[in-house]
Amino acid sequence: MQKCDKINRYKWHFQHFLDKGDNMEKSKVYFTTFKTTDHENLLQKLRRLMITAGMKEIDFTDKYTAIKIHFGEYGNLAFLRPNYAKVMADLVKECGGRPFLTDCNTLYVGSRKNALDHIETAYLNGFTPYATGCHVLIGDGLKGTDETLVPVHGDYVKEARIGSAIMDADVFLTLTHFKGHEMAGFGGALKNIGMGCGSRAGKMEMHNEGKPVVEDTDGCIGCGSCLRICAHGAPVIENGKAHIDHHKCVGCGRCLAVCPKDVIQPSSSSSVKSLNCKMAEYSLAVCKGRPHFHVSLICDVSPNCDCHAENDIPIIPDVGMFASFDPVALDVACADAVNRMPVIDGSILSDHIKEDAHHGEGHDHFYMVHPDTEWKSCMEHAVKIGLGQDQYELITI
Repeated sequence: MQKCDKINRYKWHFQHFLDKGDNMEKSKVYFTTFKTTDHENLLQKLRRLMITAGMKEIDFTDKYTAIKIHFGEYGNLAFLRPNYAKVMADLVKECGGRPFLTDCNTLYVGSRKNALDHIETAYLNGFTPYATGCHVLIGDGLKGTDETLVPVHGDYVKEARIGSAIMDADVFLTLTHFKGHEMAGFGGALKNIGMGCGSRAGKMEMHNEGKPVVEDTDGCIGCGSCLRICAHGAPVIENGKAHIDHHKCVGCGRCLAVCPKDVIQPSSSSSVKSLNCKMAEYSLAVCKGRPHFHVSLICDVSPNCDCHAENDIPIIPDVGMFASFDPVALDVACADAVNRMPVIDGSILSDHIKEDAHHGEGHDHFYMVHPDTEWKSCMEHAVKIGLGQDQYELITI
């Protein structure tokens, strides 16, 4: 399908998404700009936003509180500054809670695929206990195998594989850098929660519908790590090289997590809709049954995820800070805000609009940047499963 055809289809879908459900109960989303005064800086403004949105209504007393954040891949400079994390952590402590910053290890090879590298990257990017006022705990442990199986019984996921430290927390908060994403359309609260809180095996389940394979047999050293970790006898060593018997493999992804040479990789990709719906169901697994609250900042809106070891120039100007108890309404409000903003000249969004000048008017910024994505399916499925509402009341403070 040509890019212009995709954009036409997505423009219709976008309007259909906005038109439906006018009579649904609206969730409250609180908003403030980045404009400051001589008596209130951005950090003070963030604190006021969180308090006004009701964060202090949560009982934090002696509660372990997970603050889910993206620490940024090393080399990326678009991630949120640790100063913002300190504001949230300090407010939790003021309310008697015990906060920690957390994320889970990545599925791909990079600077955050195990806890040692992940914590070092977090510290290099400024998220030290001295800067944030709390410690960093990697949710799924040293190798990404420390997980809790959470029953979901969804259309796509029966048991979500969530990092154990995250599920052990009494209260769950998110602090999200809202930006573009090459697979999800944008990286918002649900991406931060669903994909971010999945263990390495959980991420594999969301990203892929197949089972892992030894992709680079030349790189395999025949160490047997995959053999020892597997409870089903699926990995086999022959002639000093490993391969995986898919008749025995259950797709848990533990072999992928322990391979010292990263030659074991997922075998196939999920469809965009399947990925989005799985993310929604994983988000439900994380949030259900405990207090949760969410903050998103629309600034330095790079076209791709902070998982990249680089960040392109922003596609739009900075917008502001948003907060809500409803992560779905929060994401929709942020997406609407981004789509109302002018395009920064010279950005990849600007380049794509010039390439498709006929479709520039009334386009969706995220689809224009990544025409193969469809973020609406994630929101629609999240509403269907009861995670939140796509209708919201925007309250500016």
